[in-house]
Amino acid sequence: MLDTNWLLLNGTILFDIIGTLAFALSGLIEAARKKLDIVGMAMVSGLAAFGGGTLRDILLDRRPFLWVENEIWVWVLILICIGALLFIRARHLEPTERAMQWPDAIGLGAFTAGGTQLALTAGVPVVISVIMGVLTAIFGGVLRDIVVNEIPKAFSDHIPYAVIAFTGGWVVVGLNLLNIDAFVAVAVGAIFTIVLRVLALLFGWRLPIWKI
Repeated sequence: MLDTNWLLLNGTILFDIIGTLAFALSGLIEAARKKLDIVGMAMVSGLAAFGGGTLRDILLDRRPFLWVENEIWVWVLILICIGALLFIRARHLEPTERAMQWPDAIGLGAFTAGGTQLALTAGVPVVISVIMGVLTAIFGGVLRDIVVNEIPKAFSDHIPYAVIAFTGGWVVVGLNLLNIDAFVAVAVGAIFTIVLRVLALLFGWRLPIWKI
């Protein structure tokens, strides 16, 4: 069962959960766009939600995984999928790529900041900690896109994504170097990353396309 007191005392895990739920929603919307059935929706949503954090924990040799230790989040994911499927069908909504991008931005910020802080707490060098934050933030979305037979958007839509995560990770590192409280560092890093991603989406910021 989930230890609520432990959760409230550990801000990085709180942001891990925020990122998990946000990416679960992004995966669900993407699965609905592809008109997958409930099993497909659960699979895509689960990969988006748990993929990045699981890869990070494997690389950091951190056990048990959040979703293995606290099975309540698996049930929450299943309920979200069922509820969203019923809601979309009842309202005759048309899931769009734009709708998927907003929860994806929240997940990007939460996972970037939380993943970076977890790595720093584990004693990993700062640049590797930032890379861990980036991997946490983008890997679930990469799996989501691959499963629905698309080139991962993190690599192909040219709107800054991994670059924004990399920048947000350094914000967390900088605040830690200033001896700012870890929870505050994660919160500020997450908000910074989310805002930067939203601005990139709203104003159409683009990375250059390299031509050979």
